[in-house]
Amino acid sequence: METTTLGGGCFWCLDAVYRGVNGVHEVVSGYAGGHVDTPTYQQVCTGTTGHAEVVRITFDPSVIPFDELLGIFFSIHDPTTKDRQGADVGPQYRSIVLAESDAQAEAARAMIASLDAEGVFRAPIVTEVEPLEVFHAAEAYHQNFFANNPGQGYCAAVIEPKVAKFRSKYAHLLKGNAAQASGL
Repeated sequence: METTTLGGGCFWCLDAVYRGVNGVHEVVSGYAGGHVDTPTYQQVCTGTTGHAEVVRITFDPSVIPFDELLGIFFSIHDPTTKDRQGADVGPQYRSIVLAESDAQAEAARAMIASLDAEGVFRAPIVTEVEPLEVFHAAEAYHQNFFANNPGQGYCAAVIEPKVAKFRSKYAHLLKGNAAQASGL
């Protein structure tokens, strides 16, 4: 098993998507990349802690390679907007890969260079790539938020469309589609 930590806006969105990926064993919403010890959601929301909302993903690279996790990451958020995802504004919503190895950092930088060279996005990618120093798990009510709060407005208006887009584009990677994912 390996772990990686990614931030691409609100952690509820990334959490909802990655929980459905075959080969992902655990997703924990949290905070990383800042300077405050044991930050709270209320502190992070101020944008003054330096932390980004992130998900820490534990995955089996023999089932879902890191490059595929990155491909999903770049397809479910806008990596060209600094400190913003839609209506969510502030450094806590920045696009960031908090690499847990040199190989992850190299892979992330290579994918960014490739996506920029191919002109996949209308503007240059501003995703930060930094080593993970400390990960702080978010409060319990943030974990698996989408599944636990299906009637919540943000879930319906923001998260559901992202999850639907992911499921459409990456149906072969969904849990329950293991035979399809392995080419059987």
